[in-house]
Amino acid sequence: MEAFRFVTVWKIEAPLPPVWEAMFRFEDWPTWWKGVERVEVLQPGDANRIGFRSRQTWKSKLPYKLRFEGEIVRVSAMSLLEVHSQGELQGTGLMRFSNDGSSTTFQYDWEVSTSKSWMNLVAPVAKPLFSWNHDVIMDWGAEGLARKLGCKRVSTSKTAVF
Repeated sequence: MEAFRFVTVWKIEAPLPPVWEAMFRFEDWPTWWKGVERVEVLQPGDANRIGFRSRQTWKSKLPYKLRFEGEIVRVSAMSLLEVHSQGELQGTGLMRFSNDGSSTTFQYDWEVSTSKSWMNLVAPVAKPLFSWNHDVIMDWGAEGLARKLGCKRVSTSKTAVF
């Protein structure tokens, strides 16, 4: 399996609580995030959503979709979410939130491997293309979140480490 590590940072001109709430509610992502085609809740989790499991289908700029299950394994309210994924993407996502007055910074560290054989076959030469595709999907998310919250996305930065 091919491994990828992506770091995406969004700076959103909005207070922390609505940004946290929007990101915390995975099942609502398809309503505002263009790249998220479907989120099916499999397990609601506890009162803090630890154990929340969903089956997600993501579409991309390139002509393919990825399907995987995600589970929230750690929550620190208004600060951190850790998600483990299984399926066509296997790995860990760490979402961090911070606020500096009127803006919220959201950082997503995503360390995953692909289990799709065709992706693994072409990955040695296609990793830059997969990285670009990931960036497009994350931009769709930042734009959708800003629209949902009626605010301005201040900036986005991305890093891919192979």
